[in-house]
Amino acid sequence: MTLKIGIIGCGGIANGKHMPALSKLEEVEMVAFCDIEKERAEKAKEEYGSNDAKVYTDYLELLADQTIDLVHVCTPNNSHAEISIAGMESGKHVMCEKPMAKTSEEARQMLEACKRTGKKLTIGYQNRFRTDSEYLHEVCADGELGDIYLGKAHAIRRRAVPTWGVFLDEEAQGGGPLIDIGTHALDLTLWMMNNYKPKYVVGNTYHQLSKTKNAANAWGPWDPEKFTVEDSAFGFITMENGATIILESSWALNTLNVGEAQTELSGTKGGADMRDGLTINGEDRGLLYERKVELETGGVDFYDGEGSDPAVTEAKSWINAILTDTDPVVKPEEALVVTEILEAIYKSAKTNQPVFLDK
Repeated sequence: MTLKIGIIGCGGIANGKHMPALSKLEEVEMVAFCDIEKERAEKAKEEYGSNDAKVYTDYLELLADQTIDLVHVCTPNNSHAEISIAGMESGKHVMCEKPMAKTSEEARQMLEACKRTGKKLTIGYQNRFRTDSEYLHEVCADGELGDIYLGKAHAIRRRAVPTWGVFLDEEAQGGGPLIDIGTHALDLTLWMMNNYKPKYVVGNTYHQLSKTKNAANAWGPWDPEKFTVEDSAFGFITMENGATIILESSWALNTLNVGEAQTELSGTKGGADMRDGLTINGEDRGLLYERKVELETGGVDFYDGEGSDPAVTEAKSWINAILTDTDPVVKPEEALVVTEILEAIYKSAKTNQPVFLDK
């Protein structure tokens, strides 16, 4: 069986992750491409589309095609919910790029649509599919670290502010580094801890370095006038069982302790961190130990070679879930909790008060 896929949003993340990964799978073909800029959709069709692939500028017209089995939503955050819900209601499975939605209410509406329609919904947290992440998840699931009561979610850039697209637009994105890269680190941490019950959140956001003119930056200086999101954000999350998660994220911060989509865990039997590859630590027979795990891949987003590319592994896993009618690795219920915590950090920062999430 060959699944027919429609791509909605043919910008950076579609070209950088989704379409290249899907093109490596024999079980699928990309038959429709939609973008508000028709030229981008046409370019995507030429590079990745089937011979009879169609191009749209209105996603509703794409969704009206009942021959399409699933769609990948690769648009700005403020349209994730609207398009994903419409996709499921049109009878299609949906892979939505992270974060799940701009707000937790929108994310809850997506989950409700998933349950109502019976279609599958997953969110693009590809860092779960890195070799180090998969290995550490097995370690945690096997109980090697014991009861994990402290997690640190690390997503820090020194000077790497994305200056293209709508990344700096709070209305379109809902935030800056916290919702962009902090979301990956938080998802990894929650997944490792298998703990999705936050009690309360305290957070701070900063607009300090965003005011800098002619700043040093990986993608060239940003315009301070258009930099309407935070440049860094930090959260302290207390879970219902008493566990603590510390989340730190930045696009611009005066620090040398950089790294993205990393987690550090401390449990009753051992600990682990991704700072320099993957290291497991603990105590054995009265002595402390560190075990460096030799992996083909390190702790970064993408790797050379098809076999170790987390984007390809993610795509394979997602398509397999549809073909075998099983749950996707990234469940919408889990992604919803990520969005709830991120939103609570932003709210806490604005109100200078803790935000309670336990229901």
